[in-house]
Amino acid sequence: MKIFLILSLLLVASLLLFQLYLLVVSRASETQNHQLIFKGKGFEIRFYPAVAMATVISSAKTYQELGNSGFGKLANYIFGGNERNLRIAMTSPVHMDINDFTSSMSFVMPAKYAQENLPKPVNSEVILETIADEYVAVVGFGGFASEDDIKINTRKLEKALKAASVAYYGSFRFLGYNPPYQVLGRKNEIIVNVNWGRHQVEQASND
Repeated sequence: MKIFLILSLLLVASLLLFQLYLLVVSRASETQNHQLIFKGKGFEIRFYPAVAMATVISSAKTYQELGNSGFGKLANYIFGGNERNLRIAMTSPVHMDINDFTSSMSFVMPAKYAQENLPKPVNSEVILETIADEYVAVVGFGGFASEDDIKINTRKLEKALKAASVAYYGSFRFLGYNPPYQVLGRKNEIIVNVNWGRHQVEQASND
């Protein structure tokens, strides 16, 4: 009985140390460059400069299905599944976009890369693209993101933007910052493109 208790405590301690390690690693990894522009009631506005991404297009209609079908293909690309067998550092967040027409999952490439100097993927389903500068509205939430969590926070962001009279366009996208086996310190966000300028700052500040 005493041996079992000791082994159980060692297992729990090991799992806790592993989760703390994942927390430190996730916070130390490169995150997509952006600038905070405005902080409103229940949302913030960010500017994201142009960035290279590796993307997989899918017919998936749920985030779980999209993740299951896309993650392995993108991971294979950055782990050497390319014409130069080059290993590319994993960054965060992972972008996921589901809309009425098509779905996509994207890995952000490290800032030192542009689309032109990235190696060609071995898998033709992996597409390299450059996402143009954009202003987005953001709302964040923690924990493991379920389909319901994503829907709830999408509605939350939509409501906050309407209340602040901030015009948005395009589909709402999900950003995930952590590997699926990380339990502590999980971070998720919902974003959507916005039309942003000086008059939006003044209007949103007055609402």
